[in-house]
Formats: sequence, C-alpha cells, structure tokens
Amino acid sequence: MRSLKFSPDLPWVREADFWEPLGDGRVRCNLCHRRCIIVPGAYGACGVRYNHEGRLYTLVYGLLTAANPDPIEKKPLMHFNPGACAFSISTVGCNFYCRFCQNWVLSQSRRNGAFGKPYEPREVVEEALGNGCDGISYTYNEPTIFYEFMYDVARLAKEKDLFNTMVTNGYMTPEAIRKLGKLMDAATVDFKASGNKEFYRRYMGVLDPSPIYESLIEMKRQGWWIEVTSLIVPGVGDRIEDTAGLAKWIAENLGEETPFHLLRFHPDYLAQDIPPTPVKTLERHAEAAREAGLKHVYIGNVWGHPLENTYCPRCGSLVVERNGFYIIDWRLGEDFKCPKCGYRLNFAGRFRGNKGYMYW
Repeated sequence: MRSLKFSPDLPWVREADFWEPLGDGRVRCNLCHRRCIIVPGAYGACGVRYNHEGRLYTLVYGLLTAANPDPIEKKPLMHFNPGACAFSISTVGCNFYCRFCQNWVLSQSRRNGAFGKPYEPREVVEEALGNGCDGISYTYNEPTIFYEFMYDVARLAKEKDLFNTMVTNGYMTPEAIRKLGKLMDAATVDFKASGNKEFYRRYMGVLDPSPIYESLIEMKRQGWWIEVTSLIVPGVGDRIEDTAGLAKWIAENLGEETPFHLLRFHPDYLAQDIPPTPVKTLERHAEAAREAGLKHVYIGNVWGHPLENTYCPRCGSLVVERNGFYIIDWRLGEDFKCPKCGYRLNFAGRFRGNKGYMYW
C-alpha cells in the first residue's frame, strides 16, 4: 500500500481541476457539491484531494484499482448500446461515506493509503480496444474522485470512436458536468433509499441529497443518456412514498421512458445487521414507480426476475429477455421497434450483440 502523503514526483499526483484560492493558504474545491474548504496540509472529504501550500492536488491520477471488461448491463445501462462491452476503471476514494458500500475497500480507502497500478490515459484506451470493448466506463468507486484522469481518458476514447459512461452518485457540480460535455455519452445515477434525506444523513454522511437533481438536469442538458437506480434498504430505506416521489420527478424532468432500476440491498461493510431486501418489497416499489408514470422499471440483483426484462410500453410484449447482466433473447429490430405493434422503444446507440458470454 502506497502512502498518500504528498510528493510532486509521484506519477499519480497532479494539480486538480475546479478549485479556487481563499487566502491564508485555504482553497475551495468545486468538483462536487460538498465544495470543501481545505486548509494547507489537509484533505477534502473524499480523502484524495490535498492542499499543498495553497494549491489543490489529486493524489490518484491514473492509479487504477480495476481495469477490466464488463457487460454494459452491469452498470446497469439496459437501454444504451445493449450488449456492449465496457472497459471499466476505478481508483480509490469517495465523497460519500455509505455504511453499506459493497465496494468499500476502494471507496473508503482515503488518507490511510492508496493502492493500484499506474496507468496513462492512452494505456486505458489501448487496453479497451485490445479487449474488443465498445466503450469505457468510469465506475466501482465514485468517478468524480478521479475526474482529471477520467477527462483525459474520455477525450482519447472519443478519438478512437469509443463511448464513455459513468456510474455516479450524482454529486458532481454542474460546472464539472459542463466541462465533460459531449465527451460523456451516458450516466447511471445511483440514489439510495430513493433520495430520503434522513437516510442520506444517517447512513451516508451526506447532509442534503437535493443537489443530485440539479446534476441530473445538467446531464440532460448536455445530452447524456441517463438511467437511474435506487437501492432499497429494508426497514431503514424502503419508504414507498420516496420511490413514488423520485419516479414522478424522473418522469416529469427526464422523461417517462427513462429506465429506473430498483436494486436489492445485501448486507456489507458496516451494515451487516440489515437483511437483504425482500423481493416482494422490490415488487411493491416497482408498482409504485409504474403508477407514478415510468414505463421501464427494472428490479436488479435478483437474477431471473421477470423485471430484468424489457416490455413494450404500448402492447406489453416481451422484447428483450435477460438473465442478470446478460441478454438471452433480443427481439427488437435495429430501429428498436416492437416486432408486434411497431412501437419505437427508448434505446440509444445500437444493439452490439451478445458479448456478455465473454465474461461468464
């Protein structure tokens, strides 16, 4: 494990984007909605952005903890280039403190040390192409944390006709989203407990989740494809009213055919006393989301469930059958029209084939 103590000679130390000096050596980081004020010799809430003598640095530029191909459906992105291969990368650190994080070894590794393999942006693109991937996904830990590296990789990926996607908690500031602009093609935005404010405070160390909605509006303005997830946590984060309210907001602001994924909780990290989400609970939340106006509601982390599949909003026909992250049967044409009634479903890109078999 490498120390996170500052040294300008380390290849993964770079001056950060989105900060401003405040005087007396203090800086404000404007990358995420926390907008941390950081004194010299201290870290931001993410634990990987550091104030050295009045300048802000990232300590994880290209220090990757994962670099491997995934099915795009794992993100989950069900309606964006279905069947595609996404080369997935991560570092350490996060601006949230989720007690239940399934990737806590990565996300909660902060000032205590950093681990991973140093990469240059071109090496990520070369590995993506060498693995036959269609795009790159910034995922596993919060990609906001390694923004500078993500930006540089995304720019090179576009030159090689690769798409870019991110899996994010949605706390990136609008100005950071605008800089990514057309470099980013799609985002999965992960809510927990459907945005319940008390849950965010108690279990995630986030005082106010409302900036996530501002970020979603900016992502849509930039033309990103958006899918939304919500982790339903039994007993403490499973209010039907919250899911109905979130679904209604999505329908009104992002569109009624925006894919919405209800994810099953499983005990992990500091929340091992909470049991897995009952499937019946997820089904009730799915019904509430549909009643609120959403047309494509999925249940995740329950392999083999009927709500892993896609159904035509007009006639109800099964048009895409899945098992977990893998497409079992694709019945739509290249124009994404229902073979029974001709309705054009809300998909982006093109069907990339069943590449998922590569990752069994």
